[in-house]
Amino acid sequence: AMAAEGPRSLFALSAAAVSRSMGALERDVWALPGHLLRGLLPLLTVFRLERAEGAARRAGLSTQPIWRKLWDDVMKTRPPNSESITCWRKKFLETFFSNVLHGVLDISSDWRLNDHHFSPLLHSSPHVSQLTLCNMLQGAVELTAEHNQKVLENLAGSLRILKFQHLLSSDQSIRRSLVLLLHRLIHHGSVSQVSMYSWPVPDTVLLVLILSMSAGFWRSGNALAYHSSPCGLCREEDKAQSQESGQAQAERGHYDEREWSDGENQQGSSRVPEEADVEVHGLNSVLSGPRSPPLQNQACEEASSKMPCDHTGIQGGSSPRCVSDQLSCHPVLRKTRRRLKSAVGKKRRCLRRSRGPYADPEDLYDFVFTVAREGNSGLLDKNSTTEGENTENWTSSSPGSPCTGYAGCKKRGGSAGIFSLKAAHRFRSVSTLELFSIPLTGETCRTLSNLLSSWVSLENLVLSYNGLGANVFCILSGLRALSRHSDCHLRVVRVSDVFSHMPCMELVCCILSAFPQLYTLSVSFDLKNQLEGNRPEGNPSCSEVEIPESCLEQLEIRFPREPLHTAFLLPVLKASKSLQQLSLDSATLPCSQELGLLLEVLKECNPNLKKLSFHDVNLAEHQKEVLLLLQDPVLQEITFSFCRLFESSTTEFLWEIINTVKRNSSLKSLKLPGNRLGNHRLVALADIFSEDSSSSLCQLDVSSNCIKPDGLLEFTKKLEGHIQQRGGQIQFTHLRLFQNWLDQDAETAQEALRRLKAVCSVVNDSWDSSQAFADYISVM
Repeated sequence: AMAAEGPRSLFALSAAAVSRSMGALERDVWALPGHLLRGLLPLLTVFRLERAEGAARRAGLSTQPIWRKLWDDVMKTRPPNSESITCWRKKFLETFFSNVLHGVLDISSDWRLNDHHFSPLLHSSPHVSQLTLCNMLQGAVELTAEHNQKVLENLAGSLRILKFQHLLSSDQSIRRSLVLLLHRLIHHGSVSQVSMYSWPVPDTVLLVLILSMSAGFWRSGNALAYHSSPCGLCREEDKAQSQESGQAQAERGHYDEREWSDGENQQGSSRVPEEADVEVHGLNSVLSGPRSPPLQNQACEEASSKMPCDHTGIQGGSSPRCVSDQLSCHPVLRKTRRRLKSAVGKKRRCLRRSRGPYADPEDLYDFVFTVAREGNSGLLDKNSTTEGENTENWTSSSPGSPCTGYAGCKKRGGSAGIFSLKAAHRFRSVSTLELFSIPLTGETCRTLSNLLSSWVSLENLVLSYNGLGANVFCILSGLRALSRHSDCHLRVVRVSDVFSHMPCMELVCCILSAFPQLYTLSVSFDLKNQLEGNRPEGNPSCSEVEIPESCLEQLEIRFPREPLHTAFLLPVLKASKSLQQLSLDSATLPCSQELGLLLEVLKECNPNLKKLSFHDVNLAEHQKEVLLLLQDPVLQEITFSFCRLFESSTTEFLWEIINTVKRNSSLKSLKLPGNRLGNHRLVALADIFSEDSSSSLCQLDVSSNCIKPDGLLEFTKKLEGHIQQRGGQIQFTHLRLFQNWLDQDAETAQEALRRLKAVCSVVNDSWDSSQAFADYISVM
């Protein structure tokens, strides 16, 4: 092999020897001149290469090509959007971390990954800003293992986006690991976005657990034990809060020092301040008394689990430890759902009688279903119910509560899901929540509504293909309650689904009336619900809702092949004076006047509108309105996507479009995908850039327009002629050519693309036109 490659140079031999002795020579190597360091860097292991970043920067060298080669050699795949990757070092180490965590990468597969100083998870974790956990959450278990404490600390500082994908049901031990992970990464970390994907049959306990902790809602600090010890960060916060509010606690007189003198209860756990105890009361469905102690430590739990629980202890007021032991070791999660409900109900009734101060549930099921059922359990207001009151009184809603007034939120006799967040300690929460392809039941929607009602840090909410149906009213009630908070930050809401429960514009009106502070609203549906006329009782039509003046800047609506409903759309536009972007997709225009009315309102009421998009809207018979839009002096980007512009037009209409664009100096981007341009219309569009044009057009999109290589080449030659006439001065910078018939003559297409790329940036693909439906025969 050596003979075939030729003898290695003295420098190469020396560099290889140095790379093998970096442990002793590292400091001297970093001081080498740039030309020597350049030859040495590719010979370093990942551990040394990561440490060499500072020295390389000081020498004026970039390690990016080396990291890119590492990616190609180790990952052996091309990452999506590779052209937009700005730091291959971060990309490699972030993906490396994920692959090692999930066991899909063998570090012995490449010598550069083998370094006895290199701990794969520990040394790559500072570079991880996005992490995906999937299946049985094995990654969560590994990250919360005691030997990975430092890894978890690194992630708490670096991780911004946490994703869950294809989750499966898990046992209680895995859920406990997940609790610890979320508590560290969200409550005491930097995670700002939680996204969940593709969960066709979600485990309700697990789903509500993730939602609740993402909202910063969980039991108080010392209740979260980490490797037999309470959370140190929570303990520090509780101690500070305790010192600040000690005097106020003494005045309230709810805390009895003598009740906490039991040495067994105090061993292994510190005192929880009164605020934290009240918080636990608000989080656990089995608590009706005003107090609760901290959780026992792990050793205590293990010892107690071996002892039979005295079920009479709750009623008879036995020792505090017995009560705590019974609640913590009770095998609730092993029961069927029916028995779970029964068991929780029995605990509530027992504790309601005892009002004992030592209830200490650690059961996750109890917690997560409290969020959705607390209104039914009598915990809405601990002072408002007595033992003799009936369920109807317990489920009555306060005026400011979410999920009230709609039939979809009144199952089982009341507005379930109400609880007082004022009494609960709230940890740090995320600012973005995304749920993709996860069916949400009525119970889960009530939970989400409750969490939304006080989730003031939430900025972006995305609900996509969740089968909401009538439960969308429950979500709206949570948003309405949230909007009453002066410090709420929600600005972006995106809702999409297969079936629409009501006309799109009605839902838009409902959302804006509930939350007029939104900056961006996107509503999208695939199909019209054939039963949408049968509106559930108690859910009023939004046609009568008055639209308050909104802060809306971006509105996107995808209609399920239903009319534009200008009667609803126009009031929304009139109330949105700050609107800058409007996108209308798959709407029908039942009469020619509707589009004209829309344009009038846009001109009069939306002076800041910069981007307007129509997709899959038949504009073949609306040539006048199309020309009016193209001459608008304010619009900077116009999209007519699959709008059949030239279906019944004449050659004169094409020249009217060209001349209108030539006179418009404000239009920067014109997108015409899917409009049957063909070769001859594309060539004509080159005249937009002629010498007598005042156009400022920078971007042109002619994707999916049956363009052949010879037509593209002719367009290129004509464009080159106009540029030459203008002395090379042209603002045109981007041309998009996706899904055209450029594969029919590869040689001609390559020549056209080569010449075009000398003029502007060209974005195209290797689309196989033979696989497309041949429905554009008329332009061949």
